[in-house]
Amino acid sequence: LYMGTIRTRYMSGEDERQYMIGEDYEIYEKRGAPTGATRIHHHDFYEVIYVMEGEFSSLVDNRTYHLKKGDFLLIPRNVMHNYHYVEGKHERSRRIVLWISKGMLERLGDGEMDLEGCFPEGGDCAYHFPLHYEEILRNLLVKAVMTEVPDLNGAEGKRIFDKAQLMLFFLYLNALCAGDSFYFAKEESVHHELVQKVNEYIEAHMSEAILLEELAEYVHMSKYYFLRRFKELTGLTVHSYLNNKRLIRACEELKKGIPVGEVWGVCGFMDYSSFLRNFRKEYGMSPTSYRAYLEQGDRQG
Repeated sequence: LYMGTIRTRYMSGEDERQYMIGEDYEIYEKRGAPTGATRIHHHDFYEVIYVMEGEFSSLVDNRTYHLKKGDFLLIPRNVMHNYHYVEGKHERSRRIVLWISKGMLERLGDGEMDLEGCFPEGGDCAYHFPLHYEEILRNLLVKAVMTEVPDLNGAEGKRIFDKAQLMLFFLYLNALCAGDSFYFAKEESVHHELVQKVNEYIEAHMSEAILLEELAEYVHMSKYYFLRRFKELTGLTVHSYLNNKRLIRACEELKKGIPVGEVWGVCGFMDYSSFLRNFRKEYGMSPTSYRAYLEQGDRQG
């Protein structure tokens, strides 16, 4: 299959959306530099990026990956990441972007296989597979991103077809990722020790008030150089980054069943009103509504 000869679901590079409209999965072709979605962010679903043509770079947690044609980037849930612009490199980039929920992967595995295993926790998340395997994975993604398939009756037939392609895709992907043979070479990514150390400190002191002076001292930098360097690497202020980390932890605690009235203290917010204001701003709902949303999903599952 050649992408130029078929119609695909397409998302503009200017589109700022970083959330799913559907509950299960979304898959798109994107072209050029994603000028509309450059802010560092996280989401409660998995993301797969496959580079079809050109180059693409992304900061994931504490490492920047420089992807080339044929490369895969597998981004876990609730991990901070953003697009990393490299001048003159990404204008001709074409890639397939797949967003898929934890629940959808569980249903595709049908209780017989854990299809979430290909998404690493704390490890490298970029892969370059041998051409034969890459073509298998590519063709499965291309079929799923097509807007229509001849001889299928309507949207429901296409959706069942798409699910079959995604099941096969993740079966192959998990088998390939089970070993460590296809990780990126070290020279194809850049490890950012500063971001790693900031993450370590935040995780160790999450329930406490964290001062900028303390962080700067921990990474052995002056406060103002630390603030400037961190913003250069992540595109976020330290305060915003810390706030995002606290909100990620809050979602995790709510999923565990921790009462809403206790979560704000566990995550280091000064008071409940501050927690509520930040949570609503990030997720568009209150923590109580989020808890109800989780419980509804459990009942449906």
